[in-house]
Amino acid sequence: MHNLQPILLVEDDAVDAMTVVRAMRELNVGNSLAHVLNGEEALDYLRNNANAKPCVILLDLNMPRMSGNEFLRIVKTDPHLRCIPVVVLTTSKADQDKFECFDHSVAGFIVKPSDYVSFVRAMKVLDLYWTLNALPSGADKETDVGLEQSVCSEPK
Repeated sequence: MHNLQPILLVEDDAVDAMTVVRAMRELNVGNSLAHVLNGEEALDYLRNNANAKPCVILLDLNMPRMSGNEFLRIVKTDPHLRCIPVVVLTTSKADQDKFECFDHSVAGFIVKPSDYVSFVRAMKVLDLYWTLNALPSGADKETDVGLEQSVCSEPK
């Protein structure tokens, strides 16, 4: 991906999580993968200063305890977290989910391909995009928002 910060995978399905791990290994993605099972665990991970902030969050929508959409409503209004790019990786094809996610400024919405070869192809495109993507840089020692120490300004 873009740098060596971890990728945060928010996914409750063990098979889907293993598929992401396998695809990343096959593509030689150098980033580590932090895996949590739902939005609540993702927020706990992101708010724990002992954890490195991820360069990107891969987010499932349909999860127990806190769905992906609930997670987005919280994280995209938090000035310390909202600049972390989120790519939705879900089985949902519903336009309502797409509209809601893009209303919360997701960086992308990928419907999980049903076969492994197509899934790896989608992950390859995602990896290439984040490798080429120019993220903001700077230093914000008080908030330590990650993304190569990027500054995430207050909403206007």
